[in-house]
Amino acid sequence: MIWLTWRQFRTQLLVTAAGLSAVAVYLLISGFQLHDAYSSALADCPGGGCSPMSQLTTRYSVPYYLGSGLVLLVPGLIGAFWGAPLIARELETGTHRLIWNQSITRTRWLTVKLLVIGLAAVTTTGLLSLLVSWLAGPLDRINNNRFNALLFGARGIVPLGYAVFAVALGTCVGLLIRRSVPAMAATLAVFAAVQVLVPLAVRPHLESPVRGDVALTSEAMKSASLIGFTNRTPTAPFVADLNVPGAWVLSGAEPVRTSSGQALTMATQPCAKVSDAATHDACLADADLHVTVTYQPADRYWAFQWYETAIFLALTAGLTGFSAWWLRRRLA
Repeated sequence: MIWLTWRQFRTQLLVTAAGLSAVAVYLLISGFQLHDAYSSALADCPGGGCSPMSQLTTRYSVPYYLGSGLVLLVPGLIGAFWGAPLIARELETGTHRLIWNQSITRTRWLTVKLLVIGLAAVTTTGLLSLLVSWLAGPLDRINNNRFNALLFGARGIVPLGYAVFAVALGTCVGLLIRRSVPAMAATLAVFAAVQVLVPLAVRPHLESPVRGDVALTSEAMKSASLIGFTNRTPTAPFVADLNVPGAWVLSGAEPVRTSSGQALTMATQPCAKVSDAATHDACLADADLHVTVTYQPADRYWAFQWYETAIFLALTAGLTGFSAWWLRRRLA
């Protein structure tokens, strides 16, 4: 069975290996260049935050985001091109009548197929994820935002969960649709929907978020996504959308408050008479102001990686069990 699976599967695997090898060469070259540039910038700016550091993000944005995007895309393509035709192709060509009338049971046939293809999918995705994580390491340290929706799914162990889920999903969809091309399209559509749904609706609730005060310091204002007034009336609230280093901020623009808890407005903000922007920011930083922020702390990163991987492994087990049951009981 393993030899037969390899014979049927080798063309897809070799084409994938060739394509990813070409991408790997580009990522390796870019990675060595990025690491050298980061070492030079770090020597000139030990504390970080200077111009050479910020320029690296712009200079190497193409390999950085291309690599991360590929780690998210490859599991879906594997599910569509490896998983969806697994059973659908046999049903289309009618070869299932011969295969499933041999001494090997349908359950054993499916188990061997899924193990071989699943192992290949995990190996392929894992190697790509390791390469991209190595390349992106310097920029990840500069940006300090591992919870970013694009980066979270392209780092750590989550891509491995995506890979096995995509294979099980494609196999199940192919079994139900019974035609390879429609099954491939449906697999890609469902997998894309899951990748959008999980970060938006599931990931934020894996643990209860923390709600706490963040001081409106000069550094906080520099990294703020928004700071200002909602309109130009005297009662317009003074709001800020602050970032917490390394954390995943779930709240948006929140009222800026004094140490006593009073929300500031355009009429009550303490630096209204300061016209120079730099002096105005310094005035605000000295005014003992704060913003209440809802966030997932940075130290929960690996817990979230394990939670999400466990979810996809559970979905994989459910899809595999359903496919085995349908293949054995419902498919003539």
